[in-house]
Amino acid sequence: MTLEDRYLVWRLRRGDPQALSRIYNRYETDLLTLARSLLGRTGPAEDVLQDVFVKFIESLDSFELTGSLKGYLAKCVVNRARDCLRRDRRRAGEPLETPHEAVSQHRGPLDTAIADERREQLVAALAELPEEQREIVLLHLHAGLRFREIAGMQGISAKTAWSRYRYGLDRLRSMLNGQVEP
Repeated sequence: MTLEDRYLVWRLRRGDPQALSRIYNRYETDLLTLARSLLGRTGPAEDVLQDVFVKFIESLDSFELTGSLKGYLAKCVVNRARDCLRRDRRRAGEPLETPHEAVSQHRGPLDTAIADERREQLVAALAELPEEQREIVLLHLHAGLRFREIAGMQGISAKTAWSRYRYGLDRLRSMLNGQVEP
């Protein structure tokens, strides 16, 4: 938990719209990347992020910052993404959107094509991981959460979180090196 996060929440409670803007701008990229990685699609990921911030503002009166604000928001993103995935499973007969990624920031068309192909391979490989491993890998890499924080979110030990992370990375390496078919 950072002092700046505490200060921004304090200012937000007092009606300062700049505080919300600062919080949003500070964590938007990481949280959106996390949501995209969990869902594999941009549109619903943006909806998840918007829902998380709306709920955050609605619950501001009862909200108490006891840890990292980024960790709290990441946990909210994971929970909303899980809800979205459950809803998608219930609608199994409906076609899902194809993954859509942000425009590449590489310079040349060849670099862009290579980066897009690698990104698609990574998204496909992540989708093949067991949900428990995928969540931990994404929470650690994209949200920057520690294994202790992830363990608390998932109700497991830190050692179990670390093991699932390690197994997830090993599986990703195998799939991306062509040793295992996704």
